[in-house]
Amino acid sequence: MDMLEQKHVSLLEEAERRGQPGLGNMRLCFEVLSLASAIDRSCAVRLAEHNLSEGKFVLLFLLRDLPEGLAPHELAERAGVTRATITGLLDGLERDGYLARHHDAKDRRKISVRLSVKGQTLADQLFDEHSRWIASLFAALDAQERALLGGLLQRVWRTLDNPAADSDVKETGITP
Repeated sequence: MDMLEQKHVSLLEEAERRGQPGLGNMRLCFEVLSLASAIDRSCAVRLAEHNLSEGKFVLLFLLRDLPEGLAPHELAERAGVTRATITGLLDGLERDGYLARHHDAKDRRKISVRLSVKGQTLADQLFDEHSRWIASLFAALDAQERALLGGLLQRVWRTLDNPAADSDVKETGITP
């Protein structure tokens, strides 16, 4: 079974046709990208059963243990999205009855976003369910394999942080 998405297969075929070096490294990169895409798709399907996107789910779990809520700009910062994006996500969650915006009694310009009972219930259920699913993705690996994979992925991350190292990577994948 080829784990690669068709676009990656096509790119590899073209690179091979052109005699590009590092085909093994390219294939490995595309395998990682394909796995990440497959995980994202599976996550989206699981969340869609609850009429949620990943962005909405993130907001539910950010608010889960905060009965006093958070201001929209704080939610945007913690979720890593723009203020414009947060508005759309909050509108959808509010429309579905998962949260409400509350104005400060002393300063009506201040808004706090809080989960409703329905939102809290869903957040509790989904957080546990989603955590178990994520943990299950690598359950076939033992502790040593997970540590090895984690270390290897960190080495690739360091290559991204140091673009000059890109030119030093050999077909073996070992950086100097």
